[in-house]
Amino acid sequence: MISLAAAKKLALGYEETEEQPHFEKSSVRVKKKIFVTLDEVNHQACVKLSEENQSVFCSYNKAIVFPVPNKWGKQGCTLVALTKVPKELFQDILTRAYCAVAPKKLADKYEHG
Repeated sequence: MISLAAAKKLALGYEETEEQPHFEKSSVRVKKKIFVTLDEVNHQACVKLSEENQSVFCSYNKAIVFPVPNKWGKQGCTLVALTKVPKELFQDILTRAYCAVAPKKLADKYEHG
């Protein structure tokens, strides 16, 4: 389990990130590109993953990590239930999402760490 505040702190721990509103949610971005949105009402995070990473993480437990149930989900948008996800797993998911949108120079710092 991870709180919304802890999730936000983890996301903002990556280089060159900033928090900005995104409709009724908050988003964390790298170089103006969103890699996670945080939904306070539903206690969920939404990350953009590659198809391969989405498949791997969703295989953990579909009640905790699952594709967004529409066309966005087929493009890698993935929901994470913050009240159920282990912190270490969430950190790994965030790293994959960050690396997917960050410039290569920044992503390389986290790819093999």
